[in-house]
Amino acid sequence: MDLEASMRKSLESTQRTFNTIRTGRANPSLLDKITIEYYGAESPLKSLATVSTPDSQTIQIQPFDGSSMGLIEKAIAMSDLGLTPNNDGKVIRINIPPLTEERRKDFCKIAAKYAEEGKVALRNVRRDGIDRIKKQEKEGELSEDQSRDEQEKVQKLTDKFIVELEKLLAAKEADILKV
Repeated sequence: MDLEASMRKSLESTQRTFNTIRTGRANPSLLDKITIEYYGAESPLKSLATVSTPDSQTIQIQPFDGSSMGLIEKAIAMSDLGLTPNNDGKVIRINIPPLTEERRKDFCKIAAKYAEEGKVALRNVRRDGIDRIKKQEKEGELSEDQSRDEQEKVQKLTDKFIVELEKLLAAKEADILKV
């Protein structure tokens, strides 16, 4: 059933979005959303530099092209991550400060917002699946009982994925609040 694959993709997308939320440790995926205008095209940071974490509080960015260093630094500074890049001429280092309690709560709210967007995506997939089933019923391909059974299956699948999404959210919140 392609509905399950679509729902799985929505769940994975939400997981990737969760990975961009800071916890208290350095993680290269924090910079996944950063794009840099490089020679007139928006390019993801990963395609312009090597991103690593030499220790738990530092992210290190080694640009492939030294001339892009200023652009990368500016993009990070302008992002909503609240990080300050330090450039030594060869690499850019970002120190990840410990999170305050207030900032942790803000990140939990952001995670909840992302989870809600994920649920909306799952519901959209459910709606499309149910519409397809109703169309098949209207065209005579399915009986009324078969249609109802298929719609119940779609709903159960949606419920299963929403529970998985809730587990991901709970894990992310626990990670954010862990000191």
